[in-house]
Amino acid sequence: MQLEELAALFACSVHAYVLMSNHVHMLVTPGTPQGVSQLMKHLGQRYAQHVNRIHQRTGALWEGRFYSSVVDTGAYLFSCHRYIEMNPVRAGMVGRPIQYRWSSYRANADGESSTLLTPHPEYLALASNDTDRRHFYRMMFDLSLDQAAIAELRTVTRGGLAFGSDAFKERLKAASGRPMTLQRRRGLTLKTPLGV
Repeated sequence: MQLEELAALFACSVHAYVLMSNHVHMLVTPGTPQGVSQLMKHLGQRYAQHVNRIHQRTGALWEGRFYSSVVDTGAYLFSCHRYIEMNPVRAGMVGRPIQYRWSSYRANADGESSTLLTPHPEYLALASNDTDRRHFYRMMFDLSLDQAAIAELRTVTRGGLAFGSDAFKERLKAASGRPMTLQRRRGLTLKTPLGV
C-alpha cells in the first residue's frame, strides 16, 4: 500500500483514516516538521501517475493543496477519530462505522489487523489491555459528535488553524508566531461555531 510505505518513509504515524469516494481524511502524527507535507506530496504524485497511466492521460488530479490542522490531545484527539471514522455514516453510505470497509474503525474498535495504523498514546491509555481499550473506544461512538464540533473541525482544518483548548492555541501561537484561531478583520467578526 502506497500510504503505508510513504508514511514509514516520512516518519508519519497514521492513527485514523477514511477513504471516501471523493476525498480522504487522516489523523497523522508527523515525526518531522515536514513529514505530513512530504507524505501528501509524494502520495499525490504516485496516485496521479497511477491514474494517468491506467487512463492514458496527463496532468494533475487534485484541485489544490491538502487541508490540515494541528490537534490537541484528549477529547480533541478523539473528536477527530470520531469525525473521521463516522464520515461514511454522516454521508449515508452505511448505518454504522463498522460496516464501512475503507476506514480505520475496524482496527481501532474491533481489533482488525492493520499494518498501516500506529495507535496514538492517548488511544493506548484508554485501557491496559486490547479488549477493554476497544470497548472504551466503541463506547465513544455511541455518543454522536456535536454539530458545533463538526463545524469547528471543518473550519480550523480549512484555515490551517488549531483544534484544541485555548491554552493549546496560545502555546502554538507563541511557538509559531501566527494566530491559531480565526481573527477579526476590518470591522468584521469571524467566529468559529463554538464562539471562539
